[in-house]
Amino acid sequence: MSTELVVNVTPRESRAALVENGVLQELFVERANRRGLISNIYKGRVSRVLPGMQAAFIDVGLDRTGFLHASDIVSPPGLDSPVEAPPPSSVRELLREGDEILVQVLKDPLGTKGARLTTYVTLPSRYLVYMPQGRGVGISSRIEDEAERTRLREAVAAFAGPEATGGFIVRTAAEDCGIEALRADMLFLQRLWDVIRRRGTATPAGRLVHEDLPLELRVLRDQLGEHVERVLVDAPAAQARMIEFARTFMPQSAGRIESYTGSRPIFDLYGIEDEIGRALDRKVPLKSGGYLMIDQTEALTTIDVNTGAFVGHRNLEDTIFRTNLEAAVAIARQLRLRNLGGIIIVDFIDMVDEEHRSQVLQALEKALASDHAKTHVSAVSSLGLVEMTRKRTRESLEHLLCRPCPTCEGRGFVKTPETVAYEVFREVLRQSRQFEFQECMVLAHQDVIELLLDEESAALAELELATGKPIRLQAEAQYAQDQFDVVLI
Repeated sequence: MSTELVVNVTPRESRAALVENGVLQELFVERANRRGLISNIYKGRVSRVLPGMQAAFIDVGLDRTGFLHASDIVSPPGLDSPVEAPPPSSVRELLREGDEILVQVLKDPLGTKGARLTTYVTLPSRYLVYMPQGRGVGISSRIEDEAERTRLREAVAAFAGPEATGGFIVRTAAEDCGIEALRADMLFLQRLWDVIRRRGTATPAGRLVHEDLPLELRVLRDQLGEHVERVLVDAPAAQARMIEFARTFMPQSAGRIESYTGSRPIFDLYGIEDEIGRALDRKVPLKSGGYLMIDQTEALTTIDVNTGAFVGHRNLEDTIFRTNLEAAVAIARQLRLRNLGGIIIVDFIDMVDEEHRSQVLQALEKALASDHAKTHVSAVSSLGLVEMTRKRTRESLEHLLCRPCPTCEGRGFVKTPETVAYEVFREVLRQSRQFEFQECMVLAHQDVIELLLDEESAALAELELATGKPIRLQAEAQYAQDQFDVVLI
């Protein structure tokens, strides 16, 4: 499989795309005026404690206060290591209003919700994740070879020593890496934590203490594995920063970072711009002729599978099975590409054969195996639905690039001109019974005015008789289709 990282950097926006066999699989976007906050560390002040929710709201200097649940509080306020004690019965035993506390962002602000916070600080490097308040050594579940897991665990434990504070998680990228590389990462992370502790003590509440890497360096740290053949960057300055970072933390990968100097925009060359446009559509066509319909709401995301123009070659059950198999792979890709998270309901086409259901579910799980976000897939429900969850940490592509339609205000539909016309009639009658007037003027969208003058002209005449007053109509170009005003003169 050919895998590339394509990085596009402009003064106000950075974008990185993971491309496998020429097909866009994952997209990362970071804008200067709204950088992601995940992994940032802040000195916060407790603004409100809610015992009923076992949580607190923390002011970290952002537009909205962050949310900190009791389960994410590692110790009483302060910057020291955790205190060994039984779990408290109330959040008030851990926090009081006005307390200052060091917190890390778990999830970016989403919609009207503030950032999700934790006091369990984690510091990632190329091969390790350091947990200053943790203990022991954990190994990524993606490293399956038991001998390699044992080697890595013993190496990290030996370097850490019995008196070491904090714990480590060995990342997938550490598979087959050298012992000295692990040692260098450990020393770097411990030094970084010492700096953060000192800075956190001196920093006033509501201020940033430590910021995560910019996007172009973050994708190197998190995405540049052995399977990535090359990294193509279209900005010389960004390429220089990336090469310097790679030489420090992953010297064997620095040679794979190449400069793109072509006249054609790099995302156009790979067809990524078109893919982004398609990733914002509700309808996703399948090669067979079937299609997916994806609807994202605040509560959950629904995905409906349809056969569309695919008629198959054998029988109906075989047609449905093949469509569902293709859809399973496409769904896994769309979840990564659109960064959809939370609860996801997939409505596959109903299958009679139990073996077919099992194979479709296996195909979905296999396609999700390469997803960096944690997913959990349930069995097919009695209604034929597949319920799954995908860890949501940052905004979806749709929320990042789009905003609700100002005409329908996110409903996805607008009232018909006929519905608006009847609302106009009711409003004219209501006002005529409450106020004295000589003439009535109706301001509305062009389509509504044309309907009133044409198909509803008889009803309009009856309304004039009922009110005993003339009714004038005026089209307003700036009005939405379901917007109107009734003015009494």
